[in-house]
Amino acid sequence: MLKIKMPVQAKKIIDMLEQSGCEAYIVGGCVRDAILGREPMDWDITTSASPLEIKEIFSYTIDTGIEHGTVTVMMDHQPFEVTTYRIDGKYEDHRRPNEVQFTKCLREDLLRRDFTINAMAYNDQEGLVDMYHGMEDLQKRIIRCVGTAEERFDEDALRILRALRFQAQLGFEIEEKTQEAIRKQARFLQDISAERIQAELDKLLVSDHPEVLVNAYELGVTKIILPEFDRMMETPQNNPHHKYNVGIHTIESMKKIEADHILRWTMLLHDCGKPEARVEGKDKDHFKMHPVIGEKIARKVLRRLKFDNHTLRQVSKLVLWHDRRFGKENEINKKTVRRWASELGPELFEKLMKIQKADIEAQSEYRREQKEIILAETKKFFEEIIEEKECLSIKNLAVNGSDLIKEGMPQGKELGEMLSWLLEKVLEDPSLNTKDTLMRLVEEKRNDV
Repeated sequence: MLKIKMPVQAKKIIDMLEQSGCEAYIVGGCVRDAILGREPMDWDITTSASPLEIKEIFSYTIDTGIEHGTVTVMMDHQPFEVTTYRIDGKYEDHRRPNEVQFTKCLREDLLRRDFTINAMAYNDQEGLVDMYHGMEDLQKRIIRCVGTAEERFDEDALRILRALRFQAQLGFEIEEKTQEAIRKQARFLQDISAERIQAELDKLLVSDHPEVLVNAYELGVTKIILPEFDRMMETPQNNPHHKYNVGIHTIESMKKIEADHILRWTMLLHDCGKPEARVEGKDKDHFKMHPVIGEKIARKVLRRLKFDNHTLRQVSKLVLWHDRRFGKENEINKKTVRRWASELGPELFEKLMKIQKADIEAQSEYRREQKEIILAETKKFFEEIIEEKECLSIKNLAVNGSDLIKEGMPQGKELGEMLSWLLEKVLEDPSLNTKDTLMRLVEEKRNDV
């Protein structure tokens, strides 16, 4: 019999429910992940006990979703969601049921779940409860809806994105009837909140298989939630630097970079300005100003998906900078690298080099060696600047506003302009960044006025 090792707190909750005459199991994603050898993020418990019975059995509970049967039980200072078996009522908005009805039947509870691989339950006494062939689908590496796919997606259209997200995270395939239902019902995603779409899309992008986004395009999903990607997929790049259209180049570049939230979203959007910028030339296409156009589009996309300001600022800035490169090898110099690192900030400049590396690796072989040499030289200069702790911002100057005020400079615009002027001098020549030298420069400049 299959044995799943669950946290001692989860086992204790199940034991206490069973001792009270109720059924209880771990259920859903934690069962799936445990079978696959993945570390479950949450250990959810389902039970025949009503919410009030749950509250009576445990001394410390939180009513996190009691109207839908969910009570959070605190066990040894750890939270566990415990949900009463339920049957969902009618869905009218493709998001949530109008009402839920509690039941004492585990089969009915598992039937309302999205996919067979998420509709398995387990406890130590009975072992695995698998009424809808979830284990078989796990072994076949298939994502299949429980019951009728159209009904599951009609109930909650977000399940469409969840299917694609699981495909990306697990490396599984979506079975044929489930794919057909996605294609027919993708339009229902327009009823889902931007926040919920953002969360699923983010998990897909930072997975091991971001190329699943192409499947989302082919099934008509991105047409609803990310039409900018459809335009990329439909934009050729008749240019020696490229071997793919804009969309496939974007996918390949995502696969070449680490699974970091900022980096993957930047790679997704780095060329989103190309469809608008494209000009067909006699011998090749041109995409002038595509980073500038792309920054505006990236901001629009990230705002529409309700991203936080930190993500919006970093991704849009990196989209704007992604194509800024040195020309020939002899044009690379430490001074320019220092200025760019100052303008962008060391953290983003480091990310920019990763982005440019992934971008190059997703292009054709045309001039690749030259591009890689230039990037390697840029990285070497940047590492030297960081190692030598060269000044890249006003806050790293050897003097500050208080020092200048003590020497009689008034607060306000003149003070800010003087500090900016000093930074320019130090970026030109880092050896100037000593207090005595900077104060002398300030005195000379003020005397010249």
